[in-house]
Amino acid sequence: MKPTRTSDPGPGSARPPRTERPSPWLRLLPGISPKRRGFVLAWWGFALTFGGMRLLTWLIHIDVAGVGDVQAGGLHIHHYVWGILLLAAVGAAGLAERSARARAWMGLAFGVGLALIVDEAALLISLEDVYWDTEGGISIALAIAVIAVAGSVLAMTRGRRASRADRGEK
Repeated sequence: MKPTRTSDPGPGSARPPRTERPSPWLRLLPGISPKRRGFVLAWWGFALTFGGMRLLTWLIHIDVAGVGDVQAGGLHIHHYVWGILLLAAVGAAGLAERSARARAWMGLAFGVGLALIVDEAALLISLEDVYWDTEGGISIALAIAVIAVAGSVLAMTRGRRASRADRGEK
């Protein structure tokens, strides 16, 4: 797909016209509407980040060489902190930018941030580091429920027709 011209700077302007590159998500998710794409990417981001964080923390737990905790001043920084910061950034970006491309990236970042928080939900509920204890199973159960419910909603709403407003009609 060739880039398209989005604006004409006008005669006498020194800079060339700006072109808009096609979104990489169009190739990855063909046939998925721009409004729905952010939700699909949030679901993927959540599922993959949750699995990746469980693997990473297990590698840290079994002392694999070269893999360790993130610390600042000798204090362990739990990954839910990064999730909160990422969700705050997505929220701020959502107030300012609403293009289809931005919604896709914000959807992915939202899913990643939410997974970082949900993965440590048991710690946030009990206010103790129970990640590897039996109580830590709350986080796993919650994450599996989020993945299942969100995936089911995405699957059940896939065939719905776009409204006139979604198609740009009045």
